[in-house]
Amino acid sequence: ALGLAPVAHLPDRFAEGYGLRAEALSLLGGQGVSLVITVDCGVRSVGEVAWARSQGIDVIVTDHHLAGSELPPARAVVNPRLEGTAYPYAGLSGAGVAYKLLQAVSATCPNLRPDATLDLVAIGTIADLAPLNGENRYLVAQGLDLLRQSPRLGLAELMRVAGARGAEVNAASIAFGVAPRLNAVGRLHSPRPALDLLLAEDQIEAARLAQDLDQANRTRQGVTRREFEKAREQVLSQQSLPALLTVHSRDLGEGILGLVAARLTEEFYRPSLVARVGDETVRASLRSVAEFPITAALERISDQLIEFGGHATAAGFTAATDKLEPIGRALEAMAADVLQGELGAELRVDAVASLNQLDEVLMRFLDQFEPTGQGNPPVLFAARNLEVLSKRAVGSDGAHLKLLLRDQQRSMDAIGFRLGDRLKDLPRQVDILFNLERNNYLGVGSLQLNLKDVRPASPQTGT
Repeated sequence: ALGLAPVAHLPDRFAEGYGLRAEALSLLGGQGVSLVITVDCGVRSVGEVAWARSQGIDVIVTDHHLAGSELPPARAVVNPRLEGTAYPYAGLSGAGVAYKLLQAVSATCPNLRPDATLDLVAIGTIADLAPLNGENRYLVAQGLDLLRQSPRLGLAELMRVAGARGAEVNAASIAFGVAPRLNAVGRLHSPRPALDLLLAEDQIEAARLAQDLDQANRTRQGVTRREFEKAREQVLSQQSLPALLTVHSRDLGEGILGLVAARLTEEFYRPSLVARVGDETVRASLRSVAEFPITAALERISDQLIEFGGHATAAGFTAATDKLEPIGRALEAMAADVLQGELGAELRVDAVASLNQLDEVLMRFLDQFEPTGQGNPPVLFAARNLEVLSKRAVGSDGAHLKLLLRDQQRSMDAIGFRLGDRLKDLPRQVDILFNLERNNYLGVGSLQLNLKDVRPASPQTGT
């Protein structure tokens, strides 16, 4: 739009690792690049930005991670979380911060239309698990409207492959359908095909790329499932669960470290460290629980790390291989100081309902809360003393639980993602926690219960 020919550089996590690197800056400088704009990285890259400046390359950093004690010597550092900032909302995703830069530039460049990129802002915000409140709520709502009405060619094909089109496009379908397919290819090899899809201008090419990304996601799911089972067995082989779970191997793929850590934290409700060990260095991904901000813990042992970064519940670091054991011990000790007693995620019920109350009128009312997700969860219902009419495990590995439930007046279908292991011990009468959602199968729409937890029916106490 500005008459420039931009060069996009997507770091290859296997060859380069994460973030801004001097090698990438040197490569870009050799191509004649004189201005580098970062997205979602760079706020801690003091040395790299200083090197670029010495080579005559200007850098604009757009990032939303916490800064260190010193800011990089960039032309500008755009970050809503800088100390002393007057910006009223700190929750923007990396994509959201890049959008703010576009807005600023558009003030003097009328050919630039930032709102045309809100579809990408919405996907980036949802995929990065940024909170769907405040300004993010507005940006995602506008971006979802754009995706429903006039999606760019590549995204239209990807949404078709993911089974989300038209009115079916919402925050959940992006989080569980579109985003994983965009991310998967970069977890296995180069992320470039995902960018090619977003830029595609040919229908046949867009369709081919969408299928390639879908296949990459299937491969990624299989690899993640196998490695998670190995990690889970390793955790359960211990006599007791430590405050912080640590799994490491020379064979783990770097692209799935965070996914395995997330699955461990989800199941055991403990912070998890999953690392790939090399001869000289180790790369680790961490996931944590609300009570234990992991980046703050890494700050306390930063002298043992080569580099680190992330958020309160998701982070990563690189360190010398011989430092992994003391790092693990230090983090576990910190976690043990904070996480005491019985641990578990707290689910807060918004309303108790009978199945007969769950109708289209209520669903339209719930639609007004959208977009829901991280930081703005959907309404959580409880229903008591339901009869299990049928039950089975579904999914390629039986990971999910499919039920037909009935109360005194009505029966309804229910799906419990990653609850397949509850099948063998499920009694005839149950209490459930669930979100109400629409299910469209072969063009036929119906309401179903998305189970968040299920337990044997207990006596009603009025609470």
